[in-house]
Amino acid sequence: MAQPRATATLIASGAIYFIAEFIAAAAWTDPPYSYTYHYISNLGVHGPSTGFGQYMYSPLAWVMNAGFILFGITAFAGVVQLKGRRPAAIVLAALLAIGVTLVGLFPGSGEAIENGTAAYHGLGAFAAFIAGNALVILLGRTYRIRALVVLGVVGFVSLAAFMADLASEANLLIGLVERGAVYSTVIGLITVGVALRRRPR
Repeated sequence: MAQPRATATLIASGAIYFIAEFIAAAAWTDPPYSYTYHYISNLGVHGPSTGFGQYMYSPLAWVMNAGFILFGITAFAGVVQLKGRRPAAIVLAALLAIGVTLVGLFPGSGEAIENGTAAYHGLGAFAAFIAGNALVILLGRTYRIRALVVLGVVGFVSLAAFMADLASEANLLIGLVERGAVYSTVIGLITVGVALRRRPR
């Protein structure tokens, strides 16, 4: 069931996300960006700005926003190319792509809160959270990759914790909790690519 083009595309989608995040975070030095404290979306706000209770200043915001969009497009392309995938997988991949594209096009800055575009950012983020983790679970069940189902469940548990953290306004390790809901999808797509690539034709 080896699918070289599809698997390479899925692995590339995850690599695009992680590379963009790393580059944008490394450029944020004053004060240093925190993977545990700051929201992921802060990396897409050039600033300086303040929003959601956090200071935002990402010198290479365009890298993160481009990474969001390219990740979504590449993930969708990889899922479409998969053999034996279910129609629902294409729908979920499309929702994931649309969600992260909205996140990239409408950064969640303080100004976005004032002008109303933060609503598009929030809608896109939660669409990506939900569709991405549901996609990972579906692909896990379709290709009998148990680790994917586990990742998807972890993603939904992290999303619930993220929502509770937001509602409490405690901001307790909010960046880390959010990454649990996002990395489950990104790592899940890489896992699909690696697992299927290793299977015999």
